[in-house]
Amino acid sequence: MLSRDEYLAAWSRWHGDTATDRPLVRGWLTAAWTLARPLAGLPPIVATGLGLLVAVAAVVPASAGGLWLIAAGLLVGLSGLLDSLDGALAIGTGRASRRGFVLDSAVDRLTEAAYAGALWVAGAPGWLAASFGALCWLPDYLRARAGQAGVAETGALSVWERPSRVAVTGMTLGGAGVVAAWGGAGLVVTAGAAAGTLLGAVGVAQLGVSLRRMLADRPADAAG
Repeated sequence: MLSRDEYLAAWSRWHGDTATDRPLVRGWLTAAWTLARPLAGLPPIVATGLGLLVAVAAVVPASAGGLWLIAAGLLVGLSGLLDSLDGALAIGTGRASRRGFVLDSAVDRLTEAAYAGALWVAGAPGWLAASFGALCWLPDYLRARAGQAGVAETGALSVWERPSRVAVTGMTLGGAGVVAAWGGAGLVVTAGAAAGTLLGAVGVAQLGVSLRRMLADRPADAAG
């Protein structure tokens, strides 16, 4: 298993030389690396699959409402941790591959669809939950398209990266469960989904400015 600093450097290379000096990013990655160390023999694909299953499972207690929303929030947090664990296992043990990188990205998008679904069944308006989900997907879609246009960097880290999406969803559902006895769960879920949507819009704007700079004077090879 790589040391923490070696892992952070390798993670950065796999993610277009993304900086790891921000406290949230470094803390998130350090937590994943710490968890991965005693589990180094576990195949990364197992953690990937478990993360998706746990995210989908969060929809069930979210639909039950009441105190079950706390369980939904905890499951969302666990799914995010498992998502980071698979990357830490793959990169930290030298088993990372391009196929695994693409699979992990696809699973991330599916788990974020589950997060949006959990917010919806917990009481967020359908249009707001859909907007939340779309703004989870859009930044990574933009990065992927920019990569196809020849941009090797990931662009600026925004306020709406993967850890933020997990944290907002988990805390929204968990907070709604805490106040459920007083009848305010629906309001908390709607407010949390709205806050996430706003952060998503800001994050897309931040990324858009960064990508616009990187794409400047790059002739497109193909349209689509």
